[in-house]
Amino acid sequence: MKRLARVGAVASILAMSAAVNPLWAAGTIKVTESGEGGGAMSLKLEPSTVKAGPVTFEVKNDAVGEEHEMLVVRLKSPDQKVLVNASKHRVDEAKLKSLGEVSDLKPGESGELKVTLKPGTYLIFCNIKSHYEAGMASTLTVTQ
Repeated sequence: MKRLARVGAVASILAMSAAVNPLWAAGTIKVTESGEGGGAMSLKLEPSTVKAGPVTFEVKNDAVGEEHEMLVVRLKSPDQKVLVNASKHRVDEAKLKSLGEVSDLKPGESGELKVTLKPGTYLIFCNIKSHYEAGMASTLTVTQ
């Protein structure tokens, strides 16, 4: 009987933690953007694989002095090449279909984007001038 009570208590604590901490929620992806102008930049996803359906991107700009953004684009294939306009140092968004974005995140700011994703491969990236070229991109895999 005591064991059942302990199991019930643990289940209650986990359920309350999931309600309070959105990282426990299914379909939530934590996106961390970092890097400063002139240096290496990164965009990290946790997790990098999710099931199809509603997904919330929780985006945090960890940079000290650099503004960032985050775009979500579904790729036609996992090896699809993304074209960069060399003169503008930006991805040519007209060649891709954006599913949404979190824009204009100042250093230390956070934002959120809710989308429904189908199975496939998605490119998650920052398209501020030169940021994609500096490494601000990650691939998200969406499974059945």
